[in-house]
Amino acid sequence: MSGRETQPVALVTGAGRGIGRGVAVALSEEGYAVALTSRSVEQLEEVAAACPGPTLVLPADMVAPGAVDELVARVEQEWAAPEVVVANAGAGVSASVEKTSDEQWQQMLDLNLTAPFRLLRATIPAMKQAGNGRIVVVASVAAKIGEPYISAYTASKHGLLGLVRSAAVELARSGVTVNAVCPGYVDTPMTDATVQGIVDKTGRTAEEARRILEAKQPIQRLITVDEVVEAVLACVRNGGITGQGINVDGGAVQS
Repeated sequence: MSGRETQPVALVTGAGRGIGRGVAVALSEEGYAVALTSRSVEQLEEVAAACPGPTLVLPADMVAPGAVDELVARVEQEWAAPEVVVANAGAGVSASVEKTSDEQWQQMLDLNLTAPFRLLRATIPAMKQAGNGRIVVVASVAAKIGEPYISAYTASKHGLLGLVRSAAVELARSGVTVNAVCPGYVDTPMTDATVQGIVDKTGRTAEEARRILEAKQPIQRLITVDEVVEAVLACVRNGGITGQGINVDGGAVQS
């Protein structure tokens, strides 16, 4: 953890690895003091060490009661209200509709939809008062289309994009923008888990499973973390972009 002087503040959830880590380091390089949160203290400390600027390590479980409000209050107390919020924490589960349990369904809604909603609700008032703010949620191309065996995940991401669109319209005259970045399959630990799930269920090798996911992008490869990070930064830098779901999927969904 390091101190902040005058830098603007950014808050990144799911910052311990993958896209969240990439976004946190990039925002630090852009001159933001970055508050980092995920469930793993060890991962957050590694990310903090990779950031060139001030960081605040705040481990939290985003679905725990009161966790989001406590997180935002802590950032405000330690530093200031965040000008940039990147809601990246999320997870996926794979099952056919008829085999999706109530627990799996609720898990997807709680983490992928309700937690970002609470984060927006907690951070929007200060942004409105300041007349400036950037909110970016990391959704998925599953926010745009349906795919088999991920109905709960897809429903949560469709809902997340709806939240973004409504919030963007509400805030259009306030100086606050709200956008979603919608990646395809990205080369991250989350995709590694998807590969392992395919291996376990089908008996294919990991290499075969990875090729299946690569083939879902017309560019025939996984999206890189850096490619997603650049889309997030575009939403942070450009006040003329709001209410959008920006696809970073190698051309899989044309919109």
